[in-house]
Amino acid sequence: MMLNLSKILGCQRLIKNPLGLISARNWHENTIRVAWEKPHVGWTKLNFDGSSKCNTRRASIGGVVRDHNAEFLLGYAESIGQTTSTIAEMAALRRGLELVLENGWSQVWLEGDFLTLVEIIMQGRRVRSVEAQKQVSHIKLLIPELDKFLITHIYREGNRVAHTFAQMGHQSKHPQVWRCVPNEGLRNILRENAEGKIMYRKR
Repeated sequence: MMLNLSKILGCQRLIKNPLGLISARNWHENTIRVAWEKPHVGWTKLNFDGSSKCNTRRASIGGVVRDHNAEFLLGYAESIGQTTSTIAEMAALRRGLELVLENGWSQVWLEGDFLTLVEIIMQGRRVRSVEAQKQVSHIKLLIPELDKFLITHIYREGNRVAHTFAQMGHQSKHPQVWRCVPNEGLRNILRENAEGKIMYRKR
């Protein structure tokens, strides 16, 4: 029995273009590469994050400061009572700026995963709530005390250290500041950041 030539050629085309390759291409098209970046020499970098539990509105803040070698300089975390995630993000940046200034770091890259806050600082986007206005006003008083600053947005996957500190804040009875890395889990994430590990995020 002779095989139909068109069927043979059709099978060859399927072999040359297996479904696995198509799926891989689609996967890459639908993902974003995210990696934490070191600041320039002479600069420090503050990553900050705020957290608010949906069911209880209990909120906390956290952040981390690193140098141009990605060396850990300082971490902080605290519970801030009941509030929204927006206020928590603002409070996290405010506290981070206070610590940066207390330690004499004057060229600072600020980075968080809440895009709206970056737009408020850089573009003057208006806020409505009284509490948010208070937080923003305080932040805008602190920033000019820096010699140079940069503020950018990064996805959560690149802000894992600050996120972890913010989660630790939920368990903190008092505000805490660390000069040494407090646990092995954070040490591992810090090492991955320093090595430039790429994380993937779905679009």
